[in-house]
Amino acid sequence: MTEHTITVAGVAVDTRHWIGGERVASAETFTDVSPIDGSTIGEISRGTATEVAAAVAAAKAAFPGWAATPRAERARILHAVADGVEKRIEELAIVETTDNGALLRSHRRGVMPRVAHNFRFFADWLLKLEHEDFETRGHTNHVSWDPAGPSVLITPWNAPLMLATWKVAPALAAGNTVILKPAEWTPLTASLLADIAARAGLPAGVLNVVQGYGSEIGDALTSHPDVRRISFTGSVPTAKRISASAASNLVPLSLELGGKSPLLVFADADLDLAVDLAVEQYDNAGQVCLAATRLLVEESVAEEFTRRFVEKAGALKQGDPRDEATDIGPNIHPRQLEKIDGFVQRALAAGARAVIGGHRKDGQYYAPTLLTDVAQDSEIVQEEVFGPVLTLQTFTTEEEAVRLANGTRFGLAATLATGDRERAERVTAQLVAGTVWVNCFFVRDLQAPFGGSRHSGVGREGGTWSFDFYCDLKNTVTAPKGWNGHG
Repeated sequence: MTEHTITVAGVAVDTRHWIGGERVASAETFTDVSPIDGSTIGEISRGTATEVAAAVAAAKAAFPGWAATPRAERARILHAVADGVEKRIEELAIVETTDNGALLRSHRRGVMPRVAHNFRFFADWLLKLEHEDFETRGHTNHVSWDPAGPSVLITPWNAPLMLATWKVAPALAAGNTVILKPAEWTPLTASLLADIAARAGLPAGVLNVVQGYGSEIGDALTSHPDVRRISFTGSVPTAKRISASAASNLVPLSLELGGKSPLLVFADADLDLAVDLAVEQYDNAGQVCLAATRLLVEESVAEEFTRRFVEKAGALKQGDPRDEATDIGPNIHPRQLEKIDGFVQRALAAGARAVIGGHRKDGQYYAPTLLTDVAQDSEIVQEEVFGPVLTLQTFTTEEEAVRLANGTRFGLAATLATGDRERAERVTAQLVAGTVWVNCFFVRDLQAPFGGSRHSGVGREGGTWSFDFYCDLKNTVTAPKGWNGHG
């Protein structure tokens, strides 16, 4: 152990940045606190423009070598990273749970295995990435994906490692080098990822991790002239600031932003399934950008739907996320808890009714809440709360359901419960959303495009779309003549 190492549930975590294949400390630190009980986890190096400049320089220096590395070798190293993740699933799971308060059982069984899968998927996709040549008046067109350069990846706190590796894996597979900036509320597993990548043989400077407050180092990262791609997951206001910063260098952006997604429940739906889908929206204490927080229920079944929902939601156990029986853990930070409660209390004051919840609990826990009697233009319907808070509105016609569903500035996702296949096709064709789930939720295949419409984002990632973003696409047109007999 060193002065820069902390122990989290028996797991050693280095609190310094990872730059150019070495650990780098900052003169100042910030405090990382667990949302489970408010206890201090440790002091983390607080990055400045100096560390940003060093990380970008390291990424720039490493880029030519990594970009020239054959695809098969890049894929081999990414598989080795996945191997390293799989060997440390238990350690990664307990550190992540301590740091962000999400369920330990979910981290063990789903999230961390998915982290490994992210690397394996993009390693394999890289090897089959190709576009069929085509002819133009006898000339051959050949499309290739050229690595773009150093990429800044800014990631959120609600699923820190999984969401980071959604970006890191395709960026590295594409041949780019990376400067990863994890959220300051959840810095730990990004540090462990750096260790795992180094042991897997990833060359120095290909992956760099800079810790710190986004407001202090964000502009330095996003305005740097040597950065060629920026991918961000987070809030709309921050995305606007990043966009303005990146504009000076015309850097392409991928932005996955907020959501206010609807769950449409028609009278012909399997009502038990619909209730299950609705209660599932409390997953991760409501801290899921894709969550269908607006329940839109056909009026004729709304009373029965609500009765069943209250019964099922009432059986959820809220508490310590390390307990196998817990269903809902804490919210991430006192500041976020204040924000959640502010939304709810203003809604109640405006005439909303809390069917369940509507209040804080001890510590950083908020009671699962369902609000009714809410207007379409109200704040609680229009703005992202990012907590365990759902609203319920009713509709009488298909047209009204679609109008309500599309009636916000967001367009990240939508969920539909119906027993009528033709209705599903009609309605989904009209919904403004990057992803629509029909009679299911959160089924995510990495080969599918992912992103949002309107204020929910810019661009798409996943499968070939990720390589389209992280690469400069080149079309080479070759004439059938001019070879002088040598080809």
